[in-house]
Amino acid sequence: MTETTPYDADRARFTRQALARLVLCDHAVDVADGAAGLVATANDSDAGPGGRVSQAFRLVELAERAVISAVVYERERGSSWEEIARFLGIGPAEAEGRFAANLEGWNTAFDVSYRPDDTGRKRIPQLPTAAYDPVWACDRLDTWARNRLILVNDDRPVSSGLDTGVPER
Repeated sequence: MTETTPYDADRARFTRQALARLVLCDHAVDVADGAAGLVATANDSDAGPGGRVSQAFRLVELAERAVISAVVYERERGSSWEEIARFLGIGPAEAEGRFAANLEGWNTAFDVSYRPDDTGRKRIPQLPTAAYDPVWACDRLDTWARNRLILVNDDRPVSSGLDTGVPER
């Protein structure tokens, strides 16, 4: 049974491909912000021994999450396993096996909106935040891109390129 969410109407304005792209954008921002934290040297003494390794390792985790969302996006836009595998440097069957659970989770989240938390008292959305509340994500990501990307001359550098599936007026 499909439960309703507070953002169903907003989400309905976007294709699944656009929602997957928003999730990829959101994860890319996390990677960029994580990498930026490793650039400045003035506060190195605050990190303590091994602290920068921790930051770099977290960056790898964030990048792995971005790869997963890139695969989901590519599958939503119709890319074959052969096309995806070529860029991963592995075979198509290995690529499909590696990401099958992620795709299953993505697909299931559209049918089963929530899962109970460990206490059973709270409902936790199954879709990533950017897909669950895409209007909020568009606003946040557009602002992030306008503030950080050089030579971007677009008020909506993220959301203007999304296929909403709704004809423009």
